[in-house]
Amino acid sequence: MYNIPDLIVMETHIYYLFIMALPVACIAWTVTKEEIFREAREFCVDRSKNCDKLVKRKFFYVFTCEYCFSHYITLILLSITNFKLLYSDWRGYLIAFFAIVWIANVYMSLYNIIRIDLKKEKIKVAKEESELKKD
Repeated sequence: MYNIPDLIVMETHIYYLFIMALPVACIAWTVTKEEIFREAREFCVDRSKNCDKLVKRKFFYVFTCEYCFSHYITLILLSITNFKLLYSDWRGYLIAFFAIVWIANVYMSLYNIIRIDLKKEKIKVAKEESELKKD
């Protein structure tokens, strides 16, 4: 079983996992969904559909898919931080890699749900306001 210091270290690793997934989710979402990168994303979408070589199409597709892009952001983050989860060798990197990607994608899914709900609410309010103006 685990002793108390091991549990404290594991608890710290879990906190780090959830914190490290935040910048991954933020960067992946911003690059693949937000208006600031729209032109670059449209270029990548075009190239991902119209390149002659499969490797080129897949390279450009990465910049259009938040799930795919989050893997590359996680690789960069792990190389910068040397974060490992559960194990202190290569297995720790592997587990951390997939755990961060998964948590980041949960964050992005929740964010997307919230955005959809807010958009629905805005549409509802605008519709009610226009109906009030007609009366």
